[in-house]
Amino acid sequence: MALILNLESSTRNCSVVLSQDEKILACRESGAGNDHAAKMTVFVQEVLEEAGKQVEELDAVAVGEGPGSYTGLRIGVATAKGLAYGIGKPLLAVSPLQAMAWEARRRAEVEGLSSPEAIFCAMTDAGRMEVYSALYDARCRELRKVEAEIIQEGSFAGYGLERPFFFAGDACAKCRPVLQLPRMYFYEDIRPSARYMPSLSAHRFAEGKFVDVAYFEPFYLKDFIAGKPHVKGLD
Repeated sequence: MALILNLESSTRNCSVVLSQDEKILACRESGAGNDHAAKMTVFVQEVLEEAGKQVEELDAVAVGEGPGSYTGLRIGVATAKGLAYGIGKPLLAVSPLQAMAWEARRRAEVEGLSSPEAIFCAMTDAGRMEVYSALYDARCRELRKVEAEIIQEGSFAGYGLERPFFFAGDACAKCRPVLQLPRMYFYEDIRPSARYMPSLSAHRFAEGKFVDVAYFEPFYLKDFIAGKPHVKGLD
């Protein structure tokens, strides 16, 4: 039974979950934004204390690999790598989009809506009508890799209009009026979060799918562009 610390910080949401295999033992989460650096290590300490565990007892550390906020990803990955290196345990990388699709699939099954032909689209808001999205089949296997795209009326129609489409993520609200698919279901409240990672991190641990602690880098998808500072006298 693997004891795994799951960290996710790719968006405004900062979350840490301690899990035993796929079971959540403790969770801390904040959607305030812009405070990941202050809260991440505090959350780590709190979930360990709540579960009565020591950091040395961990079997692995898992981190959301992105895409998402450049700063948020750097904080999460740096924290995960530091912990894994410090205790000599393996590092796991989990796609937050796949974790969201996994949760959407679970809900669809509970609600009796899923089918073998279902497609799960996990998406996060990338500004205006652009989203970061990926498509998965009914077993959460990747159908299409992560892309940055502008959602239009005909988006996803090429996958077959007869299939049920399940959308998960904070971009659902702006995509719902635009998409023209006959069988659409939306889970807007499913956001990138460590609470959805345990199933995937447990599977990756069991399969030995570790990443190199020294060389692993977040998946940014887009190049980071620093904004010009607006300081009086420097214009």
